[in-house]
Amino acid sequence: MNAVSQTTLADSVAFSGVGVHSGKAARMTVAPAPADAGIVFHRADAARSVRVSRDAVRGSDLATVLRDADGPAVSTVEHLLACFAGLGIDNARVEIDGPEVPILDGSADEFVAAIDEAGIVETAHARRYLKVLKTVRVETESGFGELSPYDMGFRLEVEIDFAHAAIGRQRYAATLSPDVFRRDLAPARTFGFLSDVNRLWEAGYALGASLENTICISEDGVVNEGGLRWSDEFVRHKALDAVGDLSLGGLPMLARYRSYRGGHKLNFAVVDALLADRSAYEIVEARLPSRRALRGTAGLGVAVAMPAHAPEL
Repeated sequence: MNAVSQTTLADSVAFSGVGVHSGKAARMTVAPAPADAGIVFHRADAARSVRVSRDAVRGSDLATVLRDADGPAVSTVEHLLACFAGLGIDNARVEIDGPEVPILDGSADEFVAAIDEAGIVETAHARRYLKVLKTVRVETESGFGELSPYDMGFRLEVEIDFAHAAIGRQRYAATLSPDVFRRDLAPARTFGFLSDVNRLWEAGYALGASLENTICISEDGVVNEGGLRWSDEFVRHKALDAVGDLSLGGLPMLARYRSYRGGHKLNFAVVDALLADRSAYEIVEARLPSRRALRGTAGLGVAVAMPAHAPEL
């Protein structure tokens, strides 16, 4: 991952499709943004904008929902946020004309392919990091999530445990890089259980779910024609979600994230707990060796992190 310079897209890319929960169609354009802009979602149909941050989160039960001052602005942002974080994109403007990011095939693969084709450019501005200084842990009745110090980048150690023979107990661990993200996580699709469908529909969720965008699991196993992309696709998707959810901290992290039986709600709870404890993190800035802008994939580099005199998150 580019370690020193902030990045953005070299060109705009467009997507269209339905939201997995709302079932509503939306068109979306991801465009370049200036340094220090961060990731901003703009609802073109409602003239409302929200910048990705801890304070912008409205909900995190079955999907991550962002809000502005007037209420929910856009939902199910986690796969697109994971793409930005996984590819090392710091700044982008997302224009969308509906309430939910298109689910596409249920993974981040199409986002990655389009952005790779458009290219990623470095800016002349140094990248800032959220460096975890001490372990922060959140426990639930059935699992936990924790961030701990890790100076070599961002490491994921995600474990799931489902009482279903098609899933069972699975674990994925890796130090994130664009290549790792593209290869191991981006193609992993969201999943759900056939037995939950009626309950979700009654609650207003999964109205756009189908076998084209969701792995469906019945009592007998995976329903989808063609089966799984990996035998452990389930935990890979949970790791994909974690990458997106943890980017709600507003900056790339220097940290190790461990979770057991986690999900959107737990992932965000750990981010919230970290930022609530000012002694648990610091903002550090990479030292730029030179000013340059490269078209293509963000370059590899090693950051020399130093305390940054920057506003609080």
